[in-house]
Amino acid sequence: MTPTSAQFNAAAASFSRLTSKLDYLSAADLTLVKLAYRFADAAHLGQVRNSGEPYVTHPIAVAALCADWKLDAQALMAALLHDTIEDCAVTKTELIERFGSPVADLVDGLTKLDKLHINTTVENQSESFRKMLLAMARDVRVILIKLADRTHNMRTLSNTQRIKWHRIASETLDIYAPIAYRLGLNQAYRELQDLSFQYMRPWRYAVLSKAIAKARGRKRDLIQKVQSSLEAALTGHGMTAKVAGREKSLFSIYTKMVSKNLSFAQVTDVYGFRVILPFLIDCYTALGLLHQLYRPVPGKFKDHIAIKKINGYQSLHTTLVVAPGVSVEVQLRTEGMHRVAETGVAAHWLYKENGHHHGSRADPLGSKWLQSLLDLEGENRDATEFWDHVKLDLFPDDVYVFTPKSKILALPRGATVIDFAYAIHSSVGEHASKATIHNEPVPLHTEVRNGDVVAIITSADVHPTPAWLEFARTARARSKIRQHLKTMAQADSERLGETLLTQALRAEGFERLPSLQTDAVWDKLLRFSGNRTCADLLTEMGLGRRIARIVAKRLSNLLMDAGHKPDPLLLTHEHFTHGDTVSHASVLIDGSENASVRIGKCCMPIPGDRILGYLGRGDGLTVHIDDCPVAKKLKHKESDRFIAVEWSDSPVCTFQTGVMVTVTNGQGVLAKVAGVFAASEADITHIHMSEVTHNGEIGLGFTIAVRDLQQLETVLKNLRHTTAVVNAQRNPLASNPHGGRSAVP
Repeated sequence: MTPTSAQFNAAAASFSRLTSKLDYLSAADLTLVKLAYRFADAAHLGQVRNSGEPYVTHPIAVAALCADWKLDAQALMAALLHDTIEDCAVTKTELIERFGSPVADLVDGLTKLDKLHINTTVENQSESFRKMLLAMARDVRVILIKLADRTHNMRTLSNTQRIKWHRIASETLDIYAPIAYRLGLNQAYRELQDLSFQYMRPWRYAVLSKAIAKARGRKRDLIQKVQSSLEAALTGHGMTAKVAGREKSLFSIYTKMVSKNLSFAQVTDVYGFRVILPFLIDCYTALGLLHQLYRPVPGKFKDHIAIKKINGYQSLHTTLVVAPGVSVEVQLRTEGMHRVAETGVAAHWLYKENGHHHGSRADPLGSKWLQSLLDLEGENRDATEFWDHVKLDLFPDDVYVFTPKSKILALPRGATVIDFAYAIHSSVGEHASKATIHNEPVPLHTEVRNGDVVAIITSADVHPTPAWLEFARTARARSKIRQHLKTMAQADSERLGETLLTQALRAEGFERLPSLQTDAVWDKLLRFSGNRTCADLLTEMGLGRRIARIVAKRLSNLLMDAGHKPDPLLLTHEHFTHGDTVSHASVLIDGSENASVRIGKCCMPIPGDRILGYLGRGDGLTVHIDDCPVAKKLKHKESDRFIAVEWSDSPVCTFQTGVMVTVTNGQGVLAKVAGVFAASEADITHIHMSEVTHNGEIGLGFTIAVRDLQQLETVLKNLRHTTAVVNAQRNPLASNPHGGRSAVP
């Protein structure tokens, strides 16, 4: 397709508007930007946007937005070139040769992973975001260019097919707007929110726009009067101040209406003012003057100067009643604070007056979050999991918590004590055993609130458990907990695999495994199994992905080939003492096996029960009572997956089982039964109740923790001797025997 003169003129006019904004660049840098434009113009030759404009007008518009943030020449060049790899068959190598590695790296960080072979669209999107975010973590210019790209695409979204509006707008609202907020780009944040709202809810957007326009006309005189009185009050006290009116964004008004179930007329703080003052102390002085002029709304004052937001935002916020039923929010800040408030990291991180950019040096404003992305990448190989973690930290954080030494930590709303512990240091989180808030003991799942003084007590014996994931809220905490659990699960599975292989090898006449230093035997075994290391092979057996008996036979043959002979006595003993389906040498169960061994929920065995073990595929070892119906069915189908297990003489924990108690319904009966459990030293972990029968009886299903079968029998005996108890018996399914309602959540 040959470009028309009109298209040439459109592109030239767009670039002319861009160069008019580049007076802050040196002549040499401006020349480089022009070279990048010519290259992009040639690369996109013949391509047009949905609007009919030459495609190159899009990268020019993106570069213009970057110029508004005063980004350096490299960033502007990358903005102009950002679609050349993806859409124009230009290689990264070619960009390196023409414009240097820094520019090529920026463009590469922005390129979608369309050639990656990933199973689902969600995974593909997650992988693309991971690449973008990690590139951003190393050089924040990547995300600034990406945000400019998304902003221009949203501004021109009406030119795309309507069927795509909701998906693109939803993605913008869920991902790009929160990233803009996280980096302090509040102006871009508000625009992306409003544009997303416009295309996700076009009818509501139109109705609300008309309502605001009408209200603006009705209250124009009042707003002008308030602005004049504010200016007069400040100048009357010799203060130099810029007072500008501001309007709440459409999306902000809409979300407030929805969250608080308000009509538009009930939203009283649609209008506000921003007061820019020369010095920090002037902000507090002006605040006092304004509170003398108009009555402040109690509870609406926020000091974001003393305690700035995590994205660097600083201002004093107060809400004033300026007329009956009309209140306005006033923000007071210095000029420097205003620049940071509007453009975040771009205000003071990227652009240096001397034209030099230090892409590797992170400003404290965004460095902690950016560094956390690199930490998460090291702990999460799965792209979807990585993105899930990142999303947790993309929402505004409003909770500020103090350490005992008065250090302030900012956490997302809803964060708990365990999140606070991990925010201090990973080692503090991993060994957190107890905590206090304002010197009062609290559980680790306690939600922290503004102003809380939190202290963490650590213990070397404490380690993360799966239950922590239920109340951990921050990406850092959840990632660290998952990493620890994965490491522990692998270690447990490896130990179990070693036990299973040793047990199976005894049946072949060998007392113990050959030393890992016997390289020849293990190397041959690994070639047979296809594993890289002995640890991998043992782990697979512990997880049930390999049958230890088959591996043991192969290992036995290799040992005999190497000159080792089986022990005839051991071989004879094993052959005469093991059954058809269960090997004689037993795995001992004491409750310390963690992730590698599970207690069957179908039968809930406890020490004293006769048990056997089922080695599921990838699930590790599950312990069942020997006459469990579920185990019998499995044994009929997969007898080779059952192994002998025995209880240890000294279990290290209690075990859960079910008890069904039938009682005559009456006042205080539940308390009486619970008292019997307490007196018998059995902890209740769950209760379910059935409906009352026609004869006034009710079934109570308890899940309790006991040491062994003997203690359970004592509990049942004491229950049967209790007034109002009709019957008491063990019932593995008593946690919900009749599908009744739960009494203990």
